[in-house]
This record gives sequence, structure tokens and C-alpha cells, in this order.
Amino acid sequence: METLIENNEKTKFCKHCGSKIASDAVICINCGRQVEEIKSNQPNIVINNENTNNSVNTATATVNSNIGMMGNTKNKTTAIILCLLGLIGFAGFHKFYEGKILMGIIYFLTCGFFLIGTIVDLICLLGKPKQYYV
Repeated sequence: METLIENNEKTKFCKHCGSKIASDAVICINCGRQVEEIKSNQPNIVINNENTNNSVNTATATVNSNIGMMGNTKNKTTAIILCLLGLIGFAGFHKFYEGKILMGIIYFLTCGFFLIGTIVDLICLLGKPKQYYV
């Protein structure tokens, strides 16, 4: 059963939801169900979702490996000694050593966030490798 609408387009009704669809439609745009059999003159649509592209993974690994090398090399032992000086009153020197000037000033003015920040930084420094990048 086909009808005409205002722009002279032929339409039909979906046999599942009853909404108006184009007369040559195979799938209803409202309910998504198939309303007609696929005719032989229509091209077959093949969906292949396999990704065999390995260059994306290689490029990502290369970028990630270079990110760590972009910073300045710092010595773990020096940073720990400067952080320990913060525990006895000279807070913030390890932040200045790492090049974090604003954090160094904040640590200096607040005595290392009242020693809590200095203790947390000391624990973090203990877990870093001997030469680390900032």
C-alpha cells in the first residue's frame, strides 16, 4: 500500500511499527527492523570490523617512550637529601632542585605544607629510579 505525501515522494507503512517510510526502504528508520527482503539488484553491504593496522600501536609506543626523555635528568639521592632538609626546617629545596619554582616557594612559606607535603614527597622520591626525569 503506497501513498503520496506533499513532495510527491512515494511512501509506505512499516509492518512492525506503522510509521511512514520511503517506498523503496528495506529497513524502517523508526524501529530499525527489516521491512522488505533485499532485492538482488541492490549491492551487498559487507561490514568488516577487523583492524589489522599495526602502525598505530607502534607510533603510540614511540611517542610514549619519547615523552619521558623530554625532561631534565635529576638525581634521586640529591632530591632525597634536599627533601630531608625540609624535615628539619628548610622546606622546599627539593622542589627548587626539580625546577618547580612556584611549588618551592609555597613549600618554603608553609614549611612543606606543615611537613605533610614533605613527607609525601619523600615517600614518592623513594619509589623513583636513581636517575629520573622532571
